[in-house]
Amino acid sequence: MHALRPRCLFLGLICLFCSVPMSASAQETSPPKPLNVLMIAVDDLRPELGCYGKSYMHSPNIDRLAASGMRFDRAYCQVAVCGASRASLMSGCRPETTQCWNFKTLLRSQMPDVLTLPQHLSRNGYETGFLGKVYHSASDDAAAWTVDANEWAPRDRSKGKSYVQELPRKRNPANSSEKNGPSIENGGDVPDSAYTDGHNADRAVALLERFSTQDKPFFLAVGFLKPHLPFNAPAKYWDLYDRDDIKIPSREDVVDGLPYARSSWGELKNYTDIPAKTDMLDDEKTRELIHGYRAAVSYMDAQVGKVLNALEANGQRENTIVVLWGDHGWYVGDFGDWCKHTNYEIATRVPLIVSAPGVPAGETKSLVELVDLFPTLCELTELPVPEHCQGKSIAGVVHDPGLSVRPAAFSQYKKSKLGVGPVLGTSIRTDRFRYTEYVSTKTGKLEDIVLIDFDKDPGATRNVASDPAYQPFLPQLHAWCEQSATGL
Repeated sequence: MHALRPRCLFLGLICLFCSVPMSASAQETSPPKPLNVLMIAVDDLRPELGCYGKSYMHSPNIDRLAASGMRFDRAYCQVAVCGASRASLMSGCRPETTQCWNFKTLLRSQMPDVLTLPQHLSRNGYETGFLGKVYHSASDDAAAWTVDANEWAPRDRSKGKSYVQELPRKRNPANSSEKNGPSIENGGDVPDSAYTDGHNADRAVALLERFSTQDKPFFLAVGFLKPHLPFNAPAKYWDLYDRDDIKIPSREDVVDGLPYARSSWGELKNYTDIPAKTDMLDDEKTRELIHGYRAAVSYMDAQVGKVLNALEANGQRENTIVVLWGDHGWYVGDFGDWCKHTNYEIATRVPLIVSAPGVPAGETKSLVELVDLFPTLCELTELPVPEHCQGKSIAGVVHDPGLSVRPAAFSQYKKSKLGVGPVLGTSIRTDRFRYTEYVSTKTGKLEDIVLIDFDKDPGATRNVASDPAYQPFLPQLHAWCEQSATGL
């Protein structure tokens, strides 16, 4: 019996040692799992949402996302057209570098070797996948994605339609004048999945469930089409709004003497219920379209809610950065105008929300650009920022809304001036001004300038560039405009 005592004592000491916590230096700690990234891209979404102070809008899901992160009140796209805007954001390069100026030009046709955001994340251990409209074309940047969404979450061909009524789906190739169908559709009592965004939201839920079983961090980009034309949504979203309460926007025109600087709104004229030869819609049609736009926003918002709910249900929310952005703004009768395709505030200002673990809720008036998202997500995920990125990380602003990263934000758009030909409009938004220069792409000659003073003219109805009182401001604004290729 006595012979067993040393062994018992030894075992007792081991047990005692194991029960005492080791010092921090002695403990082996595993590194924290990298943060996931859920990026939600929305087409034609202006910052007309509840969280942006528009109480008449029904956007509860985007509003709750904003309540958990940083809302940017002065975020601007690089080009007010979807393809070019997305190419800039995803590459981290400005349009003068991408040379993508319209919706047709693929990023990879101009920059075959550029390291894109999803490609950078995949090379650093992320699973990357997308659904819906992220680039303008689903084939652009195909090599950047490690997950085929069609394999993980196959599309159901009986769902996800553009129209749910018996209407033309495609133009007849033999008749180039045939139009798409009407600009709006109240879909009636149909499920959300009857339309494209609803079906893609369900597929995104399936992807998130699959990602939750993976060891790797993920980057999932979900692109919602609405509120892009046509303004189609189930009836319950139309019922959220009373058309009689809709106010007609001011039709006072901001672009004094510059008719080419307006949107041509040819995009809207592609629909059967819009006259081909008109420069102004009547009040009845204006209200109908605004009603449709708002219904489409609320429909899209509900799909955002499904995706956020899935993220929370899978236990992924606390380890995921969620970013929601609009690719550009949209005119809904403002100044009598429609669509985008301009250099001005309504076309270029976008909603941007960044919600990340450890980030307090807040809002900021710091001037930021969509090209900033690539370096920002690098910093938030603790990855190096590639040298080619031309934006600035706004991760500091995400944590501190009082910070500022630049004195002005750039936006550009190419138009055609009668008698001159193509002109490149370069616009900068400062705290006080929007300053735009129109330069001939053939001669390099400065053709026109527009200056809006938001302090004195918040409705942006007067071009004061020729007013002597503003001449002292012009040299600095011009000097900043000259730096459009690299940014400030």
